[in-house]
Amino acid sequence: MTPPPDDGTALRQSFAVRVSRSDDRWLCELLAADADDELPVLERALGDPGTAGWPGPFVIVVDSRLYFVVLRLGPGGMVRALISDATFQEWVLAAEVVERYGIPVATGTTVDDAFDEDGQGWPGGDLDVFSDAGLPAEELTRLLDSDELWADEMVLRIAERLGFADQLTAVAAP
Repeated sequence: MTPPPDDGTALRQSFAVRVSRSDDRWLCELLAADADDELPVLERALGDPGTAGWPGPFVIVVDSRLYFVVLRLGPGGMVRALISDATFQEWVLAAEVVERYGIPVATGTTVDDAFDEDGQGWPGGDLDVFSDAGLPAEELTRLLDSDELWADEMVLRIAERLGFADQLTAVAAP
């Protein structure tokens, strides 16, 4: 896969953002200009569990354009986690997310064998993380299964679908 031409909507190759909603406005705050591998810091960025509810703050981390992670508070303050490719175990953040949230890589296989027949990895965790915002798991899964999009491009498509692409581009553009 070759990087796309810069059409003015490109995002950094790595970044961490906190996304929230105030009244009818989306707010995006850059947490790190490079992907942050400190999972406790990212969890704290979600805020107080008492502020949960849709859209509730969530954190998106893109790591080297290869995979992304979404963290969002769920009922009872439990963190809901999604990883776009659960096979990236050699990356610190991916390994921590998979371990902490019990995301299965593959039953009975090693990480090196944890790919589908096309050599692709697969998403893991809470595929319903955006369902209450109008992005059902089936649609999100189709996006995550694309072998033509980098992780930052997937995140931009999610942002477009949910309505915060302009705010995301404003803080995460290179």
